Amino acid sequence: MHDQLPLSGLTVAFDLDGTLVDTAPDLIGALNTVLDEEGLAPLPYEDVRLMVGRGAKALLEQGFAAAGAPMDADRTPKLVERFIAIYLGRIAHESTPFPGVIEALKTLRADGAKLCVCTNKLTNLSTALLDALEMTPLFDAVVGQDKAPAPKPDARHLLAAIEAVGGSTDRAILVGDSIADVGAGKNAGVPVVVVSFGYTEAPAKELGGDIVIDHFDELDRVVRAWAKGAA
Repeated sequence: MHDQLPLSGLTVAFDLDGTLVDTAPDLIGALNTVLDEEGLAPLPYEDVRLMVGRGAKALLEQGFAAAGAPMDADRTPKLVERFIAIYLGRIAHESTPFPGVIEALKTLRADGAKLCVCTNKLTNLSTALLDALEMTPLFDAVVGQDKAPAPKPDARHLLAAIEAVGGSTDRAILVGDSIADVGAGKNAGVPVVVVSFGYTEAPAKELGGDIVIDHFDELDRVVRAWAKGAA
């Protein structure tokens, strides 16, 4: 068909924290509030930034360990519950989409791509964040770790996200910032675009993704080139 959009039939899945949105300020703020309530000193922003992106429980465990007071396993559920309540109350006070994100998403949608979020964040937190930032209409599905059999890097998380929009792995791309994203892509047989500005200790070029971008204004070109080759 001559009128078919250039990216029709393509699924682009996105990680959330550190990929689409700079959520570190609000996550760190919530963590430090919990630490303060437990009589512990707050942690510096730069010490915590690279802990973000693995889910609430992992962030708390790493945060408490860094504060010199490893979490008691018996108290973990209550502390996670408290953290989530605090975070929900400030979920987008300081969090903002990375430069070029909104424009890139609108362009991909206009070109016919199906867009989904595949995040190790809980789905309710993810949707609350996207709602607050008025980004929800840009996505066809949001699949948090609680909507998949196992979180990234397990392939089933990415497969669930692709399936949620009616896509297929042979016409899908994942955009992320971490080794978990790269692992999910490799395990599912899906190419991975890695952003260089996310929450990872290792340089983006060392994560093993298929291509690295430094700004979202590069994404449409990359996706179009891949889609043309995969057609």
